[in-house]
This record gives sequence, C-alpha cells and structure tokens, in this order.
Amino acid sequence: MDGMEHLTALLHAGNYSCVMRNGDIVRSFTRRGVADLYRLLNEEPAFLQGAWVADKVVGKAAAALMLLGGVERLHADVLSRPAWLLLERSGMEAAYGCLVPYVKNRDQSGWCPLETLCYEKESLADIYCAIDAFVNRKE
Repeated sequence: MDGMEHLTALLHAGNYSCVMRNGDIVRSFTRRGVADLYRLLNEEPAFLQGAWVADKVVGKAAAALMLLGGVERLHADVLSRPAWLLLERSGMEAAYGCLVPYVKNRDQSGWCPLETLCYEKESLADIYCAIDAFVNRKE
C-alpha cells in the first residue's frame, strides 16, 4: 500500500473529512467544508507545503486553498469538475473516485455556496478573497 492508499484508508476508517501527511506527521480533520484547510493556510501554512491530502469532497474552493498552501498530492473521493480543471492547470498530482459537475450543498438541494462563489473566478487570489469573505461572514 503506497502512502496515498494509506491516507485514503485512514480517511475512511476514521470517518474523517480529510487526512493529511507532511513528512512523518499525519493529521486527521473532521470539520465540514473548507474550515480546516482555511485555518491551516492562515495559521499553519508550513504544514500544507508539500503535504499529501486525502479528502472526501473537494470543490473549487478547497482545491484553491490546497494550491495556495503548496499541497503536493491529492486524492478526493468526490471531486468537482471546476476543481479538477483548476488542479489540472496547476499541475498538482490529483486523483479522484468520482468526478461530479459541482459540489452540492449540505441538504443536497443545489450548489454548495462556495462552489457558486468560486465558479467563475480564475485566479487563486480572487478565489481566496471569496472564501475569506464567506468564512468571516459566517463566523
């Protein structure tokens, strides 16, 4: 089992939202949405630099935060097409179980609000500004 398969197994066994490895340090996360990635990027950016990530659902906002943080490799169980296109342009090594047109909101009735906010934005800086405004409006 390679390192990414191990992270993915941990993701599912622990029912985590995300599992990351940087060097010998493996950390698991349970918050929904982009909360953990946003916090790491702003408070512990060194942990993201060169990290490998296994995540359950990755939309364009999460993909942008990973790119801004310097994540090296990603496996997403579910990856949105807008996220895939952003990752593909960046050259990050990314794999997925299922590619979907967009990430759904929590009650599955439509688009995730962050996927909607980020959909037409192309630059990582513009995407980050939208995420920052969204996160800080809610907290």
